[in-house]
Amino acid sequence: MTLEAEPRVVVIGGGVIGVSCAYFLMKRGARVTLCERKDIGQGASFGNAGAIAPGHGPMNKPGRIKQAFKSLFDPLSPLYVAPRLDAALARWLFDFRRYCTAAYVEECLETLGPLGHTTIKLYDELVEDEALDCHYRREGYYEVYRTERALAAARHEAAITERHGFPTETVSGDTLREREPALRTSVLGGVHYPQAATVNPNRFVQELADRSERRGVEIRRNTDVREVLVEKGRARGVRTADGEAINAGAVVIAAGVHSNALARKLGLNLPLQAAKGYHRDRVPQTGQTPALRQTCMLGEASVFCTPMDGFVRFAGTLEFSGINEQVRRPRLEQLTSAAGHYFEGMGPVEAVSEWCGLRPCLSDGLPALGPVPGCAGAFVATGHAMLGLTLGPVTGKLIAEYIVDGAPSLEVSALLPARFR
Repeated sequence: MTLEAEPRVVVIGGGVIGVSCAYFLMKRGARVTLCERKDIGQGASFGNAGAIAPGHGPMNKPGRIKQAFKSLFDPLSPLYVAPRLDAALARWLFDFRRYCTAAYVEECLETLGPLGHTTIKLYDELVEDEALDCHYRREGYYEVYRTERALAAARHEAAITERHGFPTETVSGDTLREREPALRTSVLGGVHYPQAATVNPNRFVQELADRSERRGVEIRRNTDVREVLVEKGRARGVRTADGEAINAGAVVIAAGVHSNALARKLGLNLPLQAAKGYHRDRVPQTGQTPALRQTCMLGEASVFCTPMDGFVRFAGTLEFSGINEQVRRPRLEQLTSAAGHYFEGMGPVEAVSEWCGLRPCLSDGLPALGPVPGCAGAFVATGHAMLGLTLGPVTGKLIAEYIVDGAPSLEVSALLPARFR
């Protein structure tokens, strides 16, 4: 398609993926309408850990499925599958299991590696060129460990990351404590990922949406899109919950965990499950919450501890319990209680924010990015799991290239939605 012939694009979804798509389409000359069912950035983009982690592989890793089955009996496990009768989840887990191999992780990084290199450059450019006020810090983060077994596994993962062009640094416990004095002596060592960055995710999405809106993107908040309109095999716009038709020459489905309900009507059935994540924000106070210098990921607990605008965010967990926003308080409280095993001074301080959000996860661990097979002008950008914030800008760039140029500038055939047809 050409934008001269069909210049209007509707983007469905106002999280980091949808807003990034709208921004880069706008930059390429498209007239963009973005529809968000709630408000901008109020889904998974609102309260995630804020880590931009290029070079990391999919969540499908050797041993994951064993961990999932163990979690049925441990509601505080970092990876938790809530016991229930759910045929779709059973099929998803069975399919997920096939991809939990070392060879598959390497295969995925052939695609994810170049995306990571591109996305971190895009973050640098966006923050500088658009003067985004989002607490962007380009100083990497540390993974820290309390057991030799977990530390050895972390070193193995770091070696894989390095093979794809992302340098790492193995750090001793003593060196870690020199750099981050709040760490306990029980921390044996860790890995530094210097090319990573951190950001306040909600501020980033809000700021990027603001710049997009100033330049002509129409943002329609509280607009629930119910279907993509199709005529003679081509997307012609969308219909909202109140019956309004919005005409367009192209449609991008970037609605996170709600994407499959729209894609299914186009003949594309995405094997997508919602993985709930939590956060607790606490203001540093002497003797109660450490004032961290840099972001740390607590390896065994899978909890990110990210210093942001005057507070520390404790975020993590993968909870497969369906599409709901029910908060399981023990899992929420586990974020800070687990941190007490790694940091000095974790007292019983009241959180200034407590939150949960849903990440869209596809069974093969990779996002779906590109045209919907059999429906010209329809595109999908979803399923980023824990890499949504990391891959937001590069996803937006690639979707814009698909629509404007007809093809992306990077090799992303492994991400095509047609693999699920």
